[in-house]
Amino acid sequence: MIIYNVTINIDESVHDEWLQWMQTKHIKDVLNTGCFTSARLVKVLVDEDMGGITYSAQYFAPSKEALADYKENNAPLLRNEGMERFADKMLTFRTDLEIISEHE
Repeated sequence: MIIYNVTINIDESVHDEWLQWMQTKHIKDVLNTGCFTSARLVKVLVDEDMGGITYSAQYFAPSKEALADYKENNAPLLRNEGMERFADKMLTFRTDLEIISEHE
């Protein structure tokens, strides 16, 4: 299993609008690509020196190939929508993670 982790710092001036958009539209749009089996949105519990509120959107892909398909065929369009809506009020970085083992 591969996790596509997108860390987002969102300015407080657009926070509520962004959170609503993420929960009602963007995450659904990403899942509707068929490249991921599920997703979760988590808040990072740290006070940022630069301000804003930080979240991690985690998308679960069944394989590296599924993630590569997403990046090649879907990511540019879906990223642009967020950049058009929130422009300089949002800072993001992405990390690909591979689950090695899970424990309970």
